[in-house]
Amino acid sequence: MILIADSGSTKTEWKEISGGNPGKSYISSGINPFFVTAGEIIRLLGEEMPGMKGAGVTHIYFYGTGVSNASKAEIVRSALAEFFGTDQLFIGSDLIGAARSLCMTEPGIACIIGTGSNSCYYDGKKIVSNVSPLGYILGDEGGGAVLGRKLVAGVLKKQLPGIVIENFFKAFPFTPAEILDHVYNMPFPNRFLGQFTRFISDNIHVQELQEMITSSFDEFIVRNVLSYPEARKYPVHFTGSIAFHFRPFLEELLLKHRLQPGIFTETPMENLVKFHIQNPHI
Repeated sequence: MILIADSGSTKTEWKEISGGNPGKSYISSGINPFFVTAGEIIRLLGEEMPGMKGAGVTHIYFYGTGVSNASKAEIVRSALAEFFGTDQLFIGSDLIGAARSLCMTEPGIACIIGTGSNSCYYDGKKIVSNVSPLGYILGDEGGGAVLGRKLVAGVLKKQLPGIVIENFFKAFPFTPAEILDHVYNMPFPNRFLGQFTRFISDNIHVQELQEMITSSFDEFIVRNVLSYPEARKYPVHFTGSIAFHFRPFLEELLLKHRLQPGIFTETPMENLVKFHIQNPHI
């Protein structure tokens, strides 16, 4: 049995492939080696997926955030090997997972826009080039944390229409001081800011919010996608909740920049399953 994992910092989605067919799905806590040790990963899996220990898993393909270098990948590898009892493991970044999911074995530009954002040129086998995303303070253009940051700034500086500000505080009953405390003093301010994108979605008829989305996505394309010489040659694909739900804005901007829109998915898992069924020996 093959097991595929798509992991973020908050949750991990697991999918079985058995006999060349998709099987059961599981959800566990996020596995980010920047925040958890191998021992903690083993403990979490024992608590959340006890039935999978010794369940006959032969191969694991793990794609996750935080798998940025060999030492971090080894934390995940050692934990999964011990828990599942297999040494047939592929440990890769969420970006290679997105590229395989979106492009399969064809060349293309693969982009992630969720809470954060990232992109690469993928030649059908490997990531050839990647513009560093830099995180939500220096980069992550178009991502949920950046959109949330812009929205909150517009609300607190009173640079949005009064009805928008009023509705924001109805939807999110924080005081301005509490918002600042979450952003500057509490863990995971990117997640805190990212939650506000649903307010943008619910109020997308407001011109100022449309402009906020458009300018952020345009920054993503200009500062990331257009940095790849191959961008005008191959489709530009997207996965992630923000890209999926605001797809019309992205497609319009891609066409404006004479780029070819590719496929859009909310998560990479469904296509990752297809990829590994079609390419069982990778």
